[in-house]
Amino acid sequence: MAINVTRWSICLLVLLSILPSVFGLYFYLEGSEQKCFTEELPKETMVTGEYTAEEWSEEHNKFIHNKEVGIEVIVDELPSGNRIYSQKLSPKGQFKFTSAESGQHAICIFTSTAGWFSSTKIRLNLDLAIRDIMDDASEASDGTLSELAQRVRDLNHKVGDIRREQSYLRDHEREFRDKSEATNGHTVTWTIVQLVVLAITCAWQMRHLRGFFEARKMI
Repeated sequence: MAINVTRWSICLLVLLSILPSVFGLYFYLEGSEQKCFTEELPKETMVTGEYTAEEWSEEHNKFIHNKEVGIEVIVDELPSGNRIYSQKLSPKGQFKFTSAESGQHAICIFTSTAGWFSSTKIRLNLDLAIRDIMDDASEASDGTLSELAQRVRDLNHKVGDIRREQSYLRDHEREFRDKSEATNGHTVTWTIVQLVVLAITCAWQMRHLRGFFEARKMI
């Protein structure tokens, strides 16, 4: 059994070393259209986005780089709506933000130079990298690494990602447990209140019936 567990652990580590922590996508923006997507992030997680915006040219019949195109990126925490990032950027570059709290984050991107009735069509390529801020700081302080050391660092990043995900799940579990305990407490309190009201009602009815029977001289 221990051998099987060890083999599964090795397979998991190899798989984690292969899978990248970066994912890319591309989408189109027409005029003042805004594209938003949500990302569930643990606390103190740095998100780095590298993007390239290209404008459709009727003259060239293809997407071309236009320096006049401006991109605006806005990041809000959900469901509180707290804005943690808002910046107007060039048509090609990079943006970074760090999550202050665990939870869903809405990342919205739109063209800041297009008017309300503009028909400009933009193709935006976006690559997002998600990692712990401590990992990012350590990379900035180190010099050139060997291939083996880089693989070890990548593996450490993956393990850190798993650790942060587990911490995030524990926070969710704790929140769910607190809500369940609060709900159970309210249920017990409401049940006790109902029993007290029922007891008072029964006592009042018995007293009323006793008075009725005494008035009729039945008892």
